[in-house]
Amino acid sequence: MKFTLSWLKDHLETEAPLDEIVTALTDLGHEVEGVEDPVKVLGAFRICRVIEAQPHPNADRLRLCRVETWPNGPDAPSEEVQVVCGAPNARTGLVGVFAPVGTHVPGTGVDLKPGVIRGVESNGMLCSERELMLSDDHDGIIDLPEDAPMGMRFIDYKGVNDPTIEVKITPNRPDGLGVRGLARDLAARGLGRLKPLPVEPVPGLFPSPVSVTIEAALKEKGCPLFAGRTIRGVKNGPSPDWLQTRLRSVGLRPISALVDITNYFTIGLNRPLHVFDVAKITGGLRIHAAEGGEELLALDGKTYKLRPGQMLISDDAQPESLAGIMGGELSGCTEETTDVFLESAYWDPITIAATGRALKIVSDARYRFERGVDPAFTLPGLELATRMILDLCGGEASEVVMDGAVPDTSRAYRFDPKRVVSLVGMEIPEAEQRATLEALGFTLEGEMAAPPSWRPDVQGEADLVEEIARVASLTKLQGKPLPRAQAGVPKPILTPLQVREQAARRTLAALGYNECVTYSFIDEAAAKLFGGGSEAVRVENPISSEMTHLRPDLLPGLLRAAARNQARGFADMALCEIGPVFAGGEPGEQQLQATGLLVGASAPRDPFGSRRPVDVYDAKADAEAVLAAVGAPAKMQISRKVPGWWHPGRSGAVGLGPNLLATFGEVHPKILREMDVKGPAVAFTILVANVPLPKVKTPTRPALKLSDLQAVERDFAFVVDDSVEALTLVNAAQGADKALIESVRVFDQFSGDKAEAQMGAGKKSLALTVRLQPTDRTLTDKDIEAVSAKIVEKVAKATGATLRG
Repeated sequence: MKFTLSWLKDHLETEAPLDEIVTALTDLGHEVEGVEDPVKVLGAFRICRVIEAQPHPNADRLRLCRVETWPNGPDAPSEEVQVVCGAPNARTGLVGVFAPVGTHVPGTGVDLKPGVIRGVESNGMLCSERELMLSDDHDGIIDLPEDAPMGMRFIDYKGVNDPTIEVKITPNRPDGLGVRGLARDLAARGLGRLKPLPVEPVPGLFPSPVSVTIEAALKEKGCPLFAGRTIRGVKNGPSPDWLQTRLRSVGLRPISALVDITNYFTIGLNRPLHVFDVAKITGGLRIHAAEGGEELLALDGKTYKLRPGQMLISDDAQPESLAGIMGGELSGCTEETTDVFLESAYWDPITIAATGRALKIVSDARYRFERGVDPAFTLPGLELATRMILDLCGGEASEVVMDGAVPDTSRAYRFDPKRVVSLVGMEIPEAEQRATLEALGFTLEGEMAAPPSWRPDVQGEADLVEEIARVASLTKLQGKPLPRAQAGVPKPILTPLQVREQAARRTLAALGYNECVTYSFIDEAAAKLFGGGSEAVRVENPISSEMTHLRPDLLPGLLRAAARNQARGFADMALCEIGPVFAGGEPGEQQLQATGLLVGASAPRDPFGSRRPVDVYDAKADAEAVLAAVGAPAKMQISRKVPGWWHPGRSGAVGLGPNLLATFGEVHPKILREMDVKGPAVAFTILVANVPLPKVKTPTRPALKLSDLQAVERDFAFVVDDSVEALTLVNAAQGADKALIESVRVFDQFSGDKAEAQMGAGKKSLALTVRLQPTDRTLTDKDIEAVSAKIVEKVAKATGATLRG
């Protein structure tokens, strides 16, 4: 919505400066997108006189001018400056426009500085219209009449000193699409007084030769009211300069007086109108629904083919206008037009919007009608426009013809002044609240407030509160903390699962993983690879064919992300995600997972040989770190009972008895082929909710317990069968003395042909280091030997191992 300051002052009596008006509009909810103030751009350009113009001593095409200027205005003393000018019309006695040194010339983008041109000083510039961005004329400098007032600002003399304001009107405020609607808001804010808009009916001097009828089905929904009158004997020439200037300022091209008047009412009063050339109309005008297939040559020069149900204005011969959107070319007004039919109607917003979108027509009329113009202003707008046409174009008006009636928009809501405090938190006196609503056009009777006909957005009591708060300015609202429900330190609000999720996310980030956020939907084929894809998790209305099922695991999304990154040249990556997975569509069949995926190598290339492919132990170490962060116990069992998407010999499941906590290992090669991922790829999945909660809930960590007694480490090398797992030995050794043995680790493995040659076929050697940490007394050799014997006995019993000689 664009308008000028003078246009606003036609409706608002105010002395407020431009900056205050702009600030108030934004604060009232009409966001100001831009202000074009000619004073700031062209205020330094003043009318001057060329005292003498002589040929330049060193250039044939240049003129050396002595210019009399008035830099401080016409009432201040004049000054003489020397200017070098290349315009062919520069001459002695010329009255032109001068730009002093330091002025920014908008047409060239240059800031004027003192200069020397072909050895002669030049201070300032004599300007053309293009340099002032007033036109494209650059054949010579501006040549004004001799009686032009010397020293006056050129924009004041030219009448282009009116600031233009552009505001963004929200869809719920159709009244803001007229200058008067914005003036009403500013008046309610206190920036002036809304000028009255008297409507004096124009007496009809003869019956209108053009009749109007509305199809019965459209009166309820489509066109409740259609009115108009014939004006004969008009002279349709160019509109007055003031009207042309005003339309150009808002981006509209002046066409003719009749058309310009309708555009003036569209912008100024939010009342779109249309004029038909009576000589081009056959019979009366009929508003009806299109049967489909009708064609209309519109004013934009395009021919539109109508669909069934779209509204048309037709005469007895053919369609003449696309109702509420755009007029037709065949009945348009020209300079030869002498008799016109002026139309003012109210159209259903939804019908206009649907037709405009279907035909892809954007017009000022459609923009306003589809948001909802004031239905009660249909007939007053017709009277005001008739008066302006008679004043500017002459002629005489007929009686008003109409069909339908003004829609009843009356409604009222209870007005409770206390709700402003409860809903907004602002203390506003009741008298001020009532005055605000009355200034906005509301009618107050007791406890009831009736919105005006131009405010279709007011639909309840809360909207009354919004209007009061908006006008009072929400910038005055002071922030106050909400009172605490209970005194003292507030209790934690995060659930234990949320705390664990947060801890898992931070730990994964600390381990170097990049978090992904993938869709919860995957395709059926991928879902079946990970144990899902059933009808219970199928989406009824999927976004695409690749999102038909709820994901049973986080790995499919991470593998897809890895494949996309590999296709773009990223070979090594660490990806993670924390989110829900779904075993079914019922409550309780959703589970929170934390999954990490490693692809490629563990480190970048370096001269020390530290780069190697990621393996199952990388996934196991990271899984243990995350489990520790979410509160899992230090001692857990590891088994081989893993789902089919893991490598059967290079994976494991971490649990506490039957309670599964995590799985880790290499991703099955078949899965990698199906997901188009180039290995190696290892991963882990943590079932966050399965980790048991601590028995003692405290807000702090337990005290650190350290022993001041010397720890002892002993190494054992056992000969076992090739099929025996190292973990079996570790668990057996750990169980020899749970109080004294702090840790057991594998530090060496000897297998292969050489091992079999020394120890026998099908044998290997596993070396363990056991750390003993006493807590009450220092260990003696006898104590150490006793524990060592227990370790050998436990390992031998569990695996059949023997000590290596």
